[in-house]
Amino acid sequence: MTKNEVIEKVLGPVAFERAIEVFCDYLTIEKRYSPHTISNYRRDLEEVASELAKVDVTDWSGANAFNMRTVISRQHAAGLSGRSLARRLSAVRSLFKYLIRHKHIEVNPVADVPAPKDHPGLPETLQIEDIQRLFALKGDDALLLRDRALFELIYSCGLRLAEVIQLDVDSIDMQAGMVQVVGKGSKARNLPVGKAALTAVREWKTRRAEFQKGAATDLALFLSKRGTRLSARSVQQRLKTLATRTGISHNVYPHLLRHSFASHLLESSGDLRAVQELLGHADINTTQIYTHLDFQHLARVYEKSHPRASRKRLITDKEAKAPAK
Repeated sequence: MTKNEVIEKVLGPVAFERAIEVFCDYLTIEKRYSPHTISNYRRDLEEVASELAKVDVTDWSGANAFNMRTVISRQHAAGLSGRSLARRLSAVRSLFKYLIRHKHIEVNPVADVPAPKDHPGLPETLQIEDIQRLFALKGDDALLLRDRALFELIYSCGLRLAEVIQLDVDSIDMQAGMVQVVGKGSKARNLPVGKAALTAVREWKTRRAEFQKGAATDLALFLSKRGTRLSARSVQQRLKTLATRTGISHNVYPHLLRHSFASHLLESSGDLRAVQELLGHADINTTQIYTHLDFQHLARVYEKSHPRASRKRLITDKEAKAPAK
């Protein structure tokens, strides 16, 4: 499909649904964004369009700074985080830039609309004992072998969910113990794979053919029972199932394994720059949040071990102040 054909798909200059459709086609064809990224753009734009309709805006040309601020304020009051709203505003800005470039509108109404600020929260992590329990299930069921390989790989390499489901059979050099992943911005990085994860992947590969369902040319490393590439939703559900089976009470999700990888590695090495490279963070400030987790770990050790920090003091402050008899 040519660029002109994409533009011509717009029925009316800025109708909500058609503008979103043509913009997503542009992201697919010209920007070559991943299906996961485009799905996020589409969902964010549809949510904003729905909120604009509630304030009597019928198409994108009716959006202005005032009603966009109203939409963002309502969504923040409904519980959407500042980070999520910043991503949503970014999607809307990109859409308006596209519409301006093709002369459908003249100004970008969200150019100066800020996202609400959140108080920065620390990412959740699992304790090492929980990680060990998560991978302790034994058995040779093909589904269990697939799941174990999948989650061992996420934790071993600190992978994002979108990165792991896009892996192909030849993405991992089993001999060298390295995996190549494509992260945000289509940036590739090569990562070392731990022995436990390599063993799990090797075991899964011996049973992978059982899931192919005739799709002999499918290169996806992780397949569903239908023989298709495993979806993000399926990965989330399988991890919850595995966590329940092993008795972990936390809400366990794929990105939690990535957070745990970063936190545990930083606790052991103290090398922030290396953790940044492994995670694929463009800005080291993004990685620095894990230094706060590392400090919390040190504080717990101090509280537990130092004789003058323990809450269970041999002599209480009140006793120390009491006059001698």
